[in-house]
Amino acid sequence: MNELLPSWQSVWALVGLAEPPRSTFDSLCRAYAEPQRHYHTLQHLRECLAQAGEIERLAERPGEVLLALWFHDAVYDTHARGNEAASAEWARDTVAAAGSREAGDHVHALIMATEHHAVPSTRDARVMVDVDLSILGADAARFDEYERQVRDEYRHVPELLFRTKRRSVLQGFLARPRLYNTEAYADRLEARARENLRRSIERL
Repeated sequence: MNELLPSWQSVWALVGLAEPPRSTFDSLCRAYAEPQRHYHTLQHLRECLAQAGEIERLAERPGEVLLALWFHDAVYDTHARGNEAASAEWARDTVAAAGSREAGDHVHALIMATEHHAVPSTRDARVMVDVDLSILGADAARFDEYERQVRDEYRHVPELLFRTKRRSVLQGFLARPRLYNTEAYADRLEARARENLRRSIERL
């Protein structure tokens, strides 16, 4: 986890706010390492943060997008609804305490965009959602690992019910005119993401 500390420190400098107490970083890392998680883990967080260069190129306020990514799955309970809202509230409170209620509200809105209920309406939200969904366009081996990880997170769900629900989710993505909201992500990942989705649906 300590290898993530420089990234954590640099994002606060990029936003121009004082870094919170070290306990906040430690609490986030512990949250992403909770035993019920298999996909929404430090691996997923690292994969999102690895796209920092692309985020800085595409976003209007890249520091706040990166902060939102740090917090976007901070709360993850597969038996409950409202994970995004709880994560967003944690982020907003932390950013506001660091000195900017306005930045906290922006970060909150970015995290709520990862509910994926609507087409994101701002440039930063479009970047945020594309980063979160970039796993769909991963190489076949990583995508298949992701699908196994999702199943492991919902292992309490009976197989037939899981297959039905998962097929519905994946078909919903596949039915979209576009999976990715930015040209950069669409050009790089759209075709492979659709291939991955079709392959996964066929297996369900």
